[in-house]
Amino acid sequence: MVADRAVLDRALAAGEREGGSVEFKERLTEDLHLADGKLESLAAQLRHRVLSGDGEATYVVGVTDDGGLAGISPDVFSESMDVLSLLAEEANAHIEAVDTWGIDDGLVGVATIAEGTMLEDDGHIVVGTAGHVDHGKSTLVGSLVTGQPDDGNGDTRSFLDVQPHEIERGLSADLSYAVYGFSDGEPVRTRNPNRKADRAEVVEEADRLVSFVDTVGHEPWLRTTIRGLVGQKLDYGLLTVAADDGPTKTTREHLGVLLATELPTVVAITKADMVDEERAIEVEREVERLLRDVGKSPLRIDRHGVEAAIEEIGDTVVPILRTSAVTMDGLDALDELFERLPKTGTEKGEFSMYIDRSYKVTGVGAVASGTIRSGTVEAGDELLLGPFRDGTFHEVEARSIEMHYHRVDSAKAGRIVGIALKGVREADLERGMVLLPRDTDPTPVREFEAEVMVLNHPTRIDDGYEPVVHLETVSEAAAFHPEGGQLLPGDTGHTRVRFKFRPYLVEEGQRFVFREGRSKGVGTVTNVSSE
Repeated sequence: MVADRAVLDRALAAGEREGGSVEFKERLTEDLHLADGKLESLAAQLRHRVLSGDGEATYVVGVTDDGGLAGISPDVFSESMDVLSLLAEEANAHIEAVDTWGIDDGLVGVATIAEGTMLEDDGHIVVGTAGHVDHGKSTLVGSLVTGQPDDGNGDTRSFLDVQPHEIERGLSADLSYAVYGFSDGEPVRTRNPNRKADRAEVVEEADRLVSFVDTVGHEPWLRTTIRGLVGQKLDYGLLTVAADDGPTKTTREHLGVLLATELPTVVAITKADMVDEERAIEVEREVERLLRDVGKSPLRIDRHGVEAAIEEIGDTVVPILRTSAVTMDGLDALDELFERLPKTGTEKGEFSMYIDRSYKVTGVGAVASGTIRSGTVEAGDELLLGPFRDGTFHEVEARSIEMHYHRVDSAKAGRIVGIALKGVREADLERGMVLLPRDTDPTPVREFEAEVMVLNHPTRIDDGYEPVVHLETVSEAAAFHPEGGQLLPGDTGHTRVRFKFRPYLVEEGQRFVFREGRSKGVGTVTNVSSE
């Protein structure tokens, strides 16, 4: 990431003191620095610098031996980081962070090397938020991850990963992310949420993490909300209902998606500070009626306690509690809930990750982001990426892995990560592609068979019906060809599904949501056909 120049100035000043934990390098190359036993020698030097720096060392790359700013090309910088990563691994350390600056036509970077590897946490849960626009989803999450009360105008929502235009309008237009955690049962929060390094520290310090995938509440972006709830391997849902507004049409839509994906869900009644007790009770009753209408049993946390909520949450029970990001009422109960809720299970087997978004990082290259669906990935792993539009898969390498801006050596199923990829341009990465081990033989398809349930449709579904199918991170128009020629509202039936534009990797047993206008339904893949 591009960082404050003061970081570079401090590193240059520290490098003037010989024998310390700072090392200057113009570049590191595989041919020179990893050849003829030099790996062991350089790793030993790196280890010495880490120990001299109380567990941390700094490498300034793109500078001369005397600290002059030389700058190197992005390709040479990437190779230098690859070599440095191998040296760190040999020295039982890892690259924790990389800051870069543009110097003329080249780059200068400061890499922070830390001793050991990140401890694995077995209780990391991922929570997806949902709810109507302006019902306080992002604000509630912002106050949770920082411990800071909101100013009443949604100020803490800016603490999430949101775009500048979203902050300006006060509306989310895409998925955003946040994280906090617990260490020995005590919350580990982000001290300065506007600094990526502070979020990385949460990942490093916590022995249990709670990651939030914050979805979009505005009706025109329901497709994005479905993508977040279907494609992120969530453990729990958090549905917000504002006390001053109550359940809306969008509330019902989002609840339907949460229940259709069989996600254990908590309902937070937000903005409790804005209404009197009579109104708060009225909204609680509206939420309870809404849940009973869809066959769920509401459980009031203020009446039955957090312990009961943890034990009962699941297929039939939905806990409810009042909250206020302004007064912080109810947030202690959410802390206790998220600290104790169990992981709902992750898929075992070989590594796989469907790509949700991609971006380009200076000095690193193409980065694919998503939630690991199964298995484990390590930095340096050789992978397959695809399918591309012609159905092919290409070989790539996992150059490095980050989780909420904290660089890790490996990550396992259920983690939201960014994987820097060697061997592909960022422009060629597309949502719905998948990363797999290189020794696999995937077969993408345009067509599959499924068992579907029509949850809502104004008339009947006929042969050739074309909704958008949301499967993993795939969001693609597809044609339905029902067995018997039609499906009626409330029907469960068999259908062929054919993607309209391109093939994807689809597996038996995967669940999906389909939607078109006011229509929506859910399905399960029963058979995969290759062409």
